[in-house]
Amino acid sequence: MFIEFITKKFIKNYKDIENRSVRQSYGTLVSIIGLIINSMLFLIEFIIGILVNSIAVTADSFDKLSDASSSVITLAGFKLSNKPADKEHPFGHGRIEYLSAMLVASLILLVGVRFISSSFSRILKPQDVKFNIIFFLIILLAIPLKLYLSHLNKYIGKKINSSALKAAGADSLNDVFTLSGVVLSMIISGFLHIHIDGYVGVLIAFAIIMSGISIMKDTIDPLLGEAPDPTLVKEIKRLALSHKLIIGIHDLVIHNYGPGRCMASFHAEVPYNVDIMTLHSEIDKTEKEITNKLNIFTVIHMDPVCNDSKEISDAKEEMEAILKKFPEIGSMHDFRVVGKGEDKNLIFDIVIPFGIKVSPAKKELLKQELTKEIKKKHPAYDAVITVDRDYTT
Repeated sequence: MFIEFITKKFIKNYKDIENRSVRQSYGTLVSIIGLIINSMLFLIEFIIGILVNSIAVTADSFDKLSDASSSVITLAGFKLSNKPADKEHPFGHGRIEYLSAMLVASLILLVGVRFISSSFSRILKPQDVKFNIIFFLIILLAIPLKLYLSHLNKYIGKKINSSALKAAGADSLNDVFTLSGVVLSMIISGFLHIHIDGYVGVLIAFAIIMSGISIMKDTIDPLLGEAPDPTLVKEIKRLALSHKLIIGIHDLVIHNYGPGRCMASFHAEVPYNVDIMTLHSEIDKTEKEITNKLNIFTVIHMDPVCNDSKEISDAKEEMEAILKKFPEIGSMHDFRVVGKGEDKNLIFDIVIPFGIKVSPAKKELLKQELTKEIKKKHPAYDAVITVDRDYTT
């Protein structure tokens, strides 16, 4: 496979993709290839567009110029994002990669808007498009080149988990369709003398704009704090629960500071009757394991729970049965029984998934309804309920 060949040829320790220097080398290599191909296509298409008097060809040539500019920005983004952490940015500069992708998206949108105007002008004042077999074949040659760029960017983007390269791959695939439109415009306008050049230009411009919007969204989401990768969440839980003294985990939060720069924190439920130093040692061990295996800075809060009391076990089973009557509640954690005699408090958290909209008034009503259900079985019990959210979904 050619992609494997060039990575082996130009990237030292190419298999160590967790290494930030190796990751930067991948991004640099793909960006340089994209810069060379897109610059070459821009020059060819721009000259052809002027010579055959086609707004569609000229519009698409400037899309290639924006792609070349994108390659430069992506190249700079990989370089700057790999700067070491400093006192102003203790988690490093990884988010620069997202900002570079956002700048690329802005350039794409600018080009798209500009050529909608040019294409509408051509619709209002149509002109003949000259057909030249040499120019036609040269544009036809651009299609496999853009297909290759799309595959290269998507393949490497997935390999090193780069949103910037994945976006570039999607944009290159979009170019394949717009180039096909340019070819169609040249054939129909050149042979049938039907003026569709402006209409094709509008379609190409809209495709460019949609591509820019898609890239912008993919870039903004991690900056705003999108839900983490479910596979990563599952692996963190698996590693934590593989330790015998950790009974359960909840309140998992993952902060993204750029590709390969994440921080995770969660609460680990542990037996209340185990020596505190033993528990502390186990939590430290778990933190280090997750940090080393997943390359995520990990902080764990320890929650002692009673797991050998029949009263608590029975009360928890009763509570779980009650919760089944409330479909908006996803799960329960931190269940405790506090107090003496009959006057006791049931203290627990309920989790409502983000897919379910619950207003503050609804939350209070939900807690009141749960308390009523508890009172039916245990009139002397009071409930202290906290409504929580699952930050991984």
